[in-house]
Amino acid sequence: MSTLEEHIDVGVPIDTVWDSLHRVEDYPRFVEGVREVRTEAGGRARLEVEADGRVRELEAEVSDRRGEGVMEWRTTGAPELVGSVSLKPIDENHTRVQARLEYDPGAIREALGGPKGFAQANAIERLVRSDLEHFKECVEQRR
Repeated sequence: MSTLEEHIDVGVPIDTVWDSLHRVEDYPRFVEGVREVRTEAGGRARLEVEADGRVRELEAEVSDRRGEGVMEWRTTGAPELVGSVSLKPIDENHTRVQARLEYDPGAIREALGGPKGFAQANAIERLVRSDLEHFKECVEQRR
């Protein structure tokens, strides 16, 4: 498994970021390739994802540790992805958003397409960075 960690600082209080993180209907606005997200009972979510010209449906289990400011998730099928988003207050009006993603590069390529090897790792890193930038824009605009 490969691990990727990225963070971004946003100019809103932690409670605002937490609420925005849980507005799954907004995910298509800031997560590249996500076309639709539906929540289901039991902490599950279904995501319709378009990647490399193909549309796939992924199911994920989601759990929250609000007191710690952490949302964790994992896919329940292929490709196996495990991730978390952690929030840390910088001050009363700024929050650090830390994204962590664990993935098998071969499984990602097989399931979603895209480049191989180092190029794929760079592509995933750019994608996560871009998603965080878009999340920041959405959260700060909502304010």
